[in-house]
Amino acid sequence: MGSGMVDVPTRLAELGWALPTPPKPIAAYVPFVRSGNLLFISGQLPWREKQLLAVGKVPSVVSITQGQQAAAQCIVHALAVAGMALDGDWSRLVRAVRLGVFVQCDDPFTEQAQVANGASELLQQVLGDAGRHARAAVGVNALPLGASVEVECLFEVR
Repeated sequence: MGSGMVDVPTRLAELGWALPTPPKPIAAYVPFVRSGNLLFISGQLPWREKQLLAVGKVPSVVSITQGQQAAAQCIVHALAVAGMALDGDWSRLVRAVRLGVFVQCDDPFTEQAQVANGASELLQQVLGDAGRHARAAVGVNALPLGASVEVECLFEVR
């Protein structure tokens, strides 16, 4: 992100979001792994105030709009984990590389990309051009704890 470095917590606040304390893993994995200049963020669930923001299948239980908000909440948590991995030094964040967005959905549902846009659009609003990324949006029959959405991230760092 170079000389135009974004202060991620400030930018999130400008957009109406707060950077939370990174969530603790719910099973046998670590929140992130760094390999060379790549930072892999484990799948994040849409926690808000110690509760999942969205539980159940899209669109029968959770609307597409609610799913988008849940995906955005997942990105906020992924950024919190990235901040922890970078010891709060956002100048070390180069760019978003890829998102994997998993949507718990009804069998005939084919609009996973619309739900995933909640994550992609917020990441681009926060990081600008450095937030543009490759992405997979996948429909699944279930997610941990019944969450409607889970998002994993890959960032380039220095």
